[in-house]
Amino acid sequence: MNTVLIIDDEAKIRSLLSRIISLEGFEVFEAGNLKSGLKRLEISNIDIVLCDVKLPDGSGVDFSKTVKDQFPGVEIILLTAFGNIPDGVMAIKNGAFDYITKGDDNTKILPLLYKAAEKVALNKRVLQLEKQLDNKQSFKSIIGKSVEITNAVSSAQKVAVTDATVLLTGETGTGKEVFAQAIHHASNRSKKNFIAVNCSAFGKELLENELFGHKAGAFTGALKDSKGIFEEANLGTVFLDEIGEMPLDLQAKLLRVLESGEFLKVGDSKPTKTDVRIIAATNRNLETEIETGNFREDLYYRINIFTIKLPSLRERVADIESLAGFFLKTFSHKMGKNISSFSDDYLKALKNHQWKGNIRELRNVIERSVILTDSSELSTDSLPVDILAKQEHTEFSQNKMMSAFSMASAERMQIQKILKHTNGNKAEAARLLEIGIATLYRKIEEYSIS
Repeated sequence: MNTVLIIDDEAKIRSLLSRIISLEGFEVFEAGNLKSGLKRLEISNIDIVLCDVKLPDGSGVDFSKTVKDQFPGVEIILLTAFGNIPDGVMAIKNGAFDYITKGDDNTKILPLLYKAAEKVALNKRVLQLEKQLDNKQSFKSIIGKSVEITNAVSSAQKVAVTDATVLLTGETGTGKEVFAQAIHHASNRSKKNFIAVNCSAFGKELLENELFGHKAGAFTGALKDSKGIFEEANLGTVFLDEIGEMPLDLQAKLLRVLESGEFLKVGDSKPTKTDVRIIAATNRNLETEIETGNFREDLYYRINIFTIKLPSLRERVADIESLAGFFLKTFSHKMGKNISSFSDDYLKALKNHQWKGNIRELRNVIERSVILTDSSELSTDSLPVDILAKQEHTEFSQNKMMSAFSMASAERMQIQKILKHTNGNKAEAARLLEIGIATLYRKIEEYSIS
């Protein structure tokens, strides 16, 4: 139900409007002046304000700006006894939804209220989507409470508010682009573009054109000037994923961007200026790449200002259940299934797996399990063969380890302990063990005790 606040100093008009609007299903509040109207806005969840232009304590036209500044989601419709164009223009400029004349335009009030209600609903939906997008792109989207991931997030939050170049390292699938988006979102560049490019996805010529753009006539088919990523992302952030795959001559052009804030488009002789923050990522050891001549040392030191190593899933086993739960909820909703839990064996198998593909691999495994499962719980039946084989091997190893606690093993450990205590004095050891000396010698030989 939408709520409407009527502000008018004439009680009869307020009462009449209130009855009419209430019959249409709106919840109505009343105020006799701007001061009490503003107080009502502060304590109640008002959607639409129906306000007289001339009130004892001020102008409804000026009040429109106050309302929109303090309550941007509220729509305000102004009513006036004597309409004039300058007031109407100023009212709209101040954010009023509409400006109508009392008496002549009474038939317009209800249709306007419905239109205003539609706009309020749209505003709420937009705010909800923006909030979801914010959560998706912020550090809130990073799941896990292990020490390893908490430390990585803490470092990223500290560097996010600066303009420093960031290098994200770690295995494939550890969430480097998620971290890059979160850093951008928390920076003072968050309102500008975030553009990601995978340096391993293009050949040299295509990557150069993608990054720096080209001038018309630079090559066959270049009919007009084209902007590259560094121009499109001006004042924003460029995320260079798999930077270790970038060809050496393009590394030189990237170094120029970092050092001077300018670059040459393909086919151009005049440099183009840009102001971007660079976040780079790699799963390679760049120091090794420098030694083999595949990466420029001077570029390495330019991008290695602040490095964050993202932990593999093997290093943060404690987070596997939380991540799996998130993916389960996501895919169950997407596929219209009511799957809400894992069997104990299923979770055990997830935690014992090596996850060479890290979070990306875990996501794929959960999606596959949801597709195959018709019950309310994911079981090991839905796991890929390689994970099941690993689980069986682990259980076999654990059973083998349990044999260490057999009677024979316990006896061997006890004899070793006593011999150590007696400094190898077998007679004293036999006495303490309450066995004959011949029995002790036999046990020493049987258990190969030295």
